[in-house]
Amino acid sequence: MRYASFRYQNRDGFGVLVDDGVLDLSGEVTTLRDALAVWGTAGLKAKAAAVGSRIPLSEIAWLPPITTPDKILCVGLNFHAHAKEANMAVPSRPSLFVRFAGSQVGHEVPVWRPRASSHFDYEAELAVVIGRTARHVPEDRAHEVIAGYACFAENSVRDWQKHAAQATPGKNFAASGAFGPWLVTPDEAGPVERMDVIGRLNGREMQRDSAANMIFSVPQLVSYISTFATLLPGDVIVTGTPAGVGFTRNPPVWLVPGDQFEVEITGVGTLRNSVIDEPA
Repeated sequence: MRYASFRYQNRDGFGVLVDDGVLDLSGEVTTLRDALAVWGTAGLKAKAAAVGSRIPLSEIAWLPPITTPDKILCVGLNFHAHAKEANMAVPSRPSLFVRFAGSQVGHEVPVWRPRASSHFDYEAELAVVIGRTARHVPEDRAHEVIAGYACFAENSVRDWQKHAAQATPGKNFAASGAFGPWLVTPDEAGPVERMDVIGRLNGREMQRDSAANMIFSVPQLVSYISTFATLLPGDVIVTGTPAGVGFTRNPPVWLVPGDQFEVEITGVGTLRNSVIDEPA
């Protein structure tokens, strides 16, 4: 199944995608995050099987699938080829940083190139959404706590990222990244190892690698993170970008207004966003 969050007639809601519409599941539970917490993944699936009002996709504005996650944790270096192009050693432990909910938008919503920098870089990534509260998860049981997968444009402001050892400033400019279009359940998405992570800029393929080539697999990441933090329903783990990012190219390739960047993940979908300058 594919679950989406949306804005329709000045209200926010969530639902399950059916054909060319979305079956609205909003009611006493108003967000997908709350639905995962209250109903659980099995309860959400049962609700999605019920008959309800269908809204045409042409009439909604896409929101990030999880609009207000408790945590968004991103992996800084997780593909071997990307480590090589960046002239960085392959890490022995995951390098993690935090993104704020306000730093990403939904599908087909413009991302903002910040006023503070022109070094705005693209990054195609796979996002993992947690389905239930979990701590100290063994790798062989990580699949039990995953609600689904989504595309993520983990775009970075490179000069701000390099102000210090911590990447936080360059990763959290308002509306600089994107998340969506929807959350796909694991049974529909298929094994992560068979997914390709692809980034396209203005129709030109810039990034492509198999998720099987991650330095740290999804089960390893879930286990590692749940050792120091309690994972909650709706938490997001963003798993790292393949080689081909803009700052490693000669000359560098930066996102500029008018560009369109797509993240495609096989079995999951395609996230598409244009670029505009940060509004005054």
